[in-house]
Amino acid sequence: EVQLQASGGGLVQAGGSLRLSCATSGFTSDDYEIGWFRQAPGKEREGVSCISSSDGSTWYKDSVKGRFTISSDNAKNTVYLQMNSLKSEDTAVYYCVAAWGPCDDMDYVVYDYWGQGTQVTVSS
Repeated sequence: EVQLQASGGGLVQAGGSLRLSCATSGFTSDDYEIGWFRQAPGKEREGVSCISSSDGSTWYKDSVKGRFTISSDNAKNTVYLQMNSLKSEDTAVYYCVAAWGPCDDMDYVVYDYWGQGTQVTVSS
C-alpha cells in the first residue's frame, strides 16, 4: 500500500523560505512520480511540481519556477519541496501526491495517491 506523509508547513513572512517533506512508502516498482498540489481557500487545486523516481526529471508550475526546487533522497524515501522567495499567493494547503509513470505536466495526470495536507501561510 502506497503511503505519503507530508510535513514542514508553517507560517513565514513574504520573502522567506520553507521546506516541505513527503515521506513515502509502499511503491512496488521504481517508475512513479511524486508531486505537490496546493489549494488556497476559494480557489481550484493546482499542481505545483513533480519529480520522477526513475531519472529525477522534474516539472514546475510557471509561477513557482526559479523559486521552488523539488528533490528526492532515495535513501530516505523522501521528497522535498524547497520554497524560497515566498509570496502571499503561495498561501495554501499543500498535498503530497503520487502516480505511476514519469513526471509530466500535472494538469494532465490523474494522481492515485494523496497524503494529508500541510498548511503554508505567507504573511505580507
